[in-house]
Amino acid sequence: MKLQQLRYIWEVARHDLNVSATAQSLYTSQPGVSKQIRLLEDELGVEVFARSGKHLTHVTPAGEKIIALAGEVLNQTLNIKRVAKEFSDERKGSLDIATTHTQARYALPKVINQFIDGYPEVTLHMHQGTPMQIAEMANDGVVDFAIATEALELFGNLVMLPCYTWNRSVVVPKDHPLAKVDKLTLQALADYPIVTYVFGFTGRSQLDQAFQDAELEPNVVFTAADSDVIKTYVRLGLGVGIVASMAYDELQDMDLVALDASHLFEDSCTKIGIRSNTFIRGYMYKFIESFAPHLTKDVVMAAMEAGNRQDVELLFKDIELPRH
Repeated sequence: MKLQQLRYIWEVARHDLNVSATAQSLYTSQPGVSKQIRLLEDELGVEVFARSGKHLTHVTPAGEKIIALAGEVLNQTLNIKRVAKEFSDERKGSLDIATTHTQARYALPKVINQFIDGYPEVTLHMHQGTPMQIAEMANDGVVDFAIATEALELFGNLVMLPCYTWNRSVVVPKDHPLAKVDKLTLQALADYPIVTYVFGFTGRSQLDQAFQDAELEPNVVFTAADSDVIKTYVRLGLGVGIVASMAYDELQDMDLVALDASHLFEDSCTKIGIRSNTFIRGYMYKFIESFAPHLTKDVVMAAMEAGNRQDVELLFKDIELPRH
């Protein structure tokens, strides 16, 4: 059994059983990947993948368990490399982050700028996607950690570190009738077409829950993953926008009015999700603390060593999170 073979079955599973795409991503040949998978299956005496002719159709029950274990082995080999690098040169390496547009555009620029200044020899890669996609990346070890509000809790292998709480604003053109109301109500919002985030994005679940609890049906006419896209369509008159308050820029959005909606919706919490048993290098701790100052190295280490999510939550029970 070779590490290369374990990597091949892991990557084939990640690429939806597409051997050609897997070979391309690994800079090798399709026949080479297929041959090594067959050799591994022959050695183990079970099939990892079921086949129809030359095509892989699905992962077998045995294959599911083998691939999961292969992922753990590959993650530990990565940790071994990180340990070696930490002791050979603690200021060189790479950092892969997965996050959503709102975090990348509004929450992270200052942190990343400071990090690059402090660690010029660390290569920083940012991956963007839906909360589900970026949580999967962290869970699978494709990235070092994910920063998101939704979906992280769906993956039991992720340790979730709360970073900050936030709420929403309603953005409308200056001449819109809502710009003149003293205090927003859900009923007033329900009277207008709404432009907001795609379901599963940036605290959308709290928005839907608030209308449901009030027995109101919001007229959501357009959804997007990108706060700037939402504001663009508000400007076009498609509807009133509901966005994270941090996504309103007083200089760039001078033509819009931001109306506080924090009394209408429950707060959301943005978290960092890190795969359990990950070896965190020194500069990774620095990045986390720069993003969320209460997440010091000692606090993060305690969270990573905690036995379960309930223990992690207890660590933060008495910590007042910053608000964005």
